[in-house]
Amino acid sequence: MFTGIVEAVGEIKQVMPLNDAKLGEGMAGGIRLTIESGRMDLSDVKIGDSIAVNGVCVTVAALTNGRFTVDLSRETLRCTYGLDRPGSVNLEKALRLSDRLGGHLVSGHVDGIGVVTKIERAGESCLIVIRAPEALLKYIAKKGSVTMNGVSLTVNWVSAGEFGVNLIPHTQSVTTLCELEDGSKMNLEIDMLARYVEQILSSKLTTDAG
Repeated sequence: MFTGIVEAVGEIKQVMPLNDAKLGEGMAGGIRLTIESGRMDLSDVKIGDSIAVNGVCVTVAALTNGRFTVDLSRETLRCTYGLDRPGSVNLEKALRLSDRLGGHLVSGHVDGIGVVTKIERAGESCLIVIRAPEALLKYIAKKGSVTMNGVSLTVNWVSAGEFGVNLIPHTQSVTTLCELEDGSKMNLEIDMLARYVEQILSSKLTTDAG
């Protein structure tokens, strides 16, 4: 579990295909990433721990000199965006019970891919408009939370297949969201509370109808 408060901007340094039959059929077509951790302290990280990389929960397979290695399955690559190439990524270590919940509860399981349709700057702030998959829009609410490439953000508005968020200067300076431009794609995760509420209400309606 994560909070959507990015700890550091890291960098994917190496991408290698996974073709080892010993890894199992589920990893065929997957890749192995070596990621530089940037400012994120890895001294308390061990093999098997979870780290969110651009909002995707991955498991640490190896640690060496400020870098860590993770394996991504073909299914993970199919459902996410941007982890199959070198570049900057948002990093966050898994939440501990003693930590502050500065953002909102984030699972690291991507729900869909969003596309930037507009970027509008007003002073030091930046408004970003994102087109989201239709199936996700019912879970995205004004003043609710959404995770974009691992960053917890507050939704400003929702309308006609799109929603808008505002990036304050701090968010722009400590995440990769400052690199977004028209047409950029990103990993989206909806607020898990919205999904659970919808499931409970749907179950109740089905029970009442029966």
